[in-house]
Amino acid sequence: MKLEEYDYIVVGSGSAGCTVAARLAEDGHASVLVVEAGGSDRNPLISIPLAWGLVFRHRLFDWDYWTEPEQALNGRRIECARGRVIGGSSSVNGMVYARGIAQDYDGWRERWGLEGWDFNGVLPYFQKSESWPKAGHGGRGNHGPLHLTELQPTDPLVPSFLEAVREAGFGRTDDYNGSDAVGFGAIQATIYQGRRWSTAAAYLRPALGRPNLRLRTRALAMRVVIERGRAVGVECIVRGKRQLLRARKEVILSAGVFNSPQLLMLSGVGPADELARHSIPVHAALSGVGQNLHDHLALEVRWERRDESPLRRALRIDRAARAVLQAYFFGNGIASTMPLGAIGLVRSRPELEHPDAQLLLGTAPLTAKPYLNPFVRPYVNAFTVKGMLVKPESRGRVRLRSADPTQAPMIEQRLLSAAPDLRSSRVLLEMIRALGSQPALQRHIARELAPGPSVISADSMEAYLRSTVSTLHHPVGTCRMGSEGDEGAVLDARMRVRGIDGLRVIDASGMPEITRGPINGPVIMMAEKAAADILSG
Repeated sequence: MKLEEYDYIVVGSGSAGCTVAARLAEDGHASVLVVEAGGSDRNPLISIPLAWGLVFRHRLFDWDYWTEPEQALNGRRIECARGRVIGGSSSVNGMVYARGIAQDYDGWRERWGLEGWDFNGVLPYFQKSESWPKAGHGGRGNHGPLHLTELQPTDPLVPSFLEAVREAGFGRTDDYNGSDAVGFGAIQATIYQGRRWSTAAAYLRPALGRPNLRLRTRALAMRVVIERGRAVGVECIVRGKRQLLRARKEVILSAGVFNSPQLLMLSGVGPADELARHSIPVHAALSGVGQNLHDHLALEVRWERRDESPLRRALRIDRAARAVLQAYFFGNGIASTMPLGAIGLVRSRPELEHPDAQLLLGTAPLTAKPYLNPFVRPYVNAFTVKGMLVKPESRGRVRLRSADPTQAPMIEQRLLSAAPDLRSSRVLLEMIRALGSQPALQRHIARELAPGPSVISADSMEAYLRSTVSTLHHPVGTCRMGSEGDEGAVLDARMRVRGIDGLRVIDASGMPEITRGPINGPVIMMAEKAAADILSG
């Protein structure tokens, strides 16, 4: 095998990998290699925001992972969308940006003993990453690589929804990523000049101009090479050939919540019984590898609209083609944004101290697509309110399917396996329906499409939930951080793998507990903080 040597090898070019690689490369004395299993992110479907629905529905640029049959979901297998492309999931996600709330990070310190990960400790790294045009209050940053845009919907449904929110007794917020996170407000998105602003665009691509940073695509990491308790390199398959990449200082796994624990286990780091099951020699017996998998649980209510949405009019094929060209070449028009209206953190029960749910208005269904009568029929004229449990109690796991690194890992989300999640989901479903009954929204509603008017009893609502809920594609926790003496912890507070020198996991798998909202922003923050830790020695 050909031998190449670098100071740092970063496995994965997603939200964390792009960030940490770019920051490490700022030290001009250190050589950095990024290894990415996918290919180029130059496809226009990635850069045009409105094309996200097509990318998601057809699992483009994706690992095509699915869960094992989910017992609590009538045996359904749930898709686990994860980007396999430069930029990782930041190149294929829904682009909604959220920090979470201060109590999320304060909980990391108080519950998990993670010093330096309280909100005051992580805030500088959010600020370092952000470029928010309204910065100047609420602790926002305005000089970071990650450009953010506040969506300005023109659909008349949006002000009606916000009025319905007021009628239902919910509050408003001017900036849910600022000092007042609770309530409904305009959506902030990783969109810049009408294009998706992934971490590849924000961090990696500008940094590739440095002579000390290299990117290797179509390179599947097989295992971390460990010698005498230290990570010394990565073995990869590059275009069908095995290649050994040597790391002088550190190997950094930023392969994501499913692939990072898989790589650890393939390398002999993980639960001893799981490694024995696949005849993998043990380098470090860490029971927490692959455990603690959890995600935001999602449900929705969908209504048929009385009035035709601006997007539906725009998606007639001739108009849609014009909109796509306008977005791609000029960065404006309806295809340069998303059919999302507003977002809000809420309490499902008044006695709760902090919000446990998030609502998101979608002004069009996910099935929206170009049409041309009579050849291609229009999609159903509908809108949705999606409800998300942002602090779920259900926990799943990731295991090895095989010692063969080309085989997908076994993923068990175990959604709704915890009884409180089912109860909270039913309450959330009723809350969304109550919102739809407000006068301001009623003038837009022709009828309820899902769950439908017949779903009113507790049993029928439970059946609906078990047959329809999914994830928000915000998986976390499979290599969680923890304090000294925490037997389930895989990483210490500096994201170093316990028992192995020169090895870190820097991605969402390090979260001990999920934050309230989409996780792209928190993952970028974690990578900023971890990179600073590495460079500080």
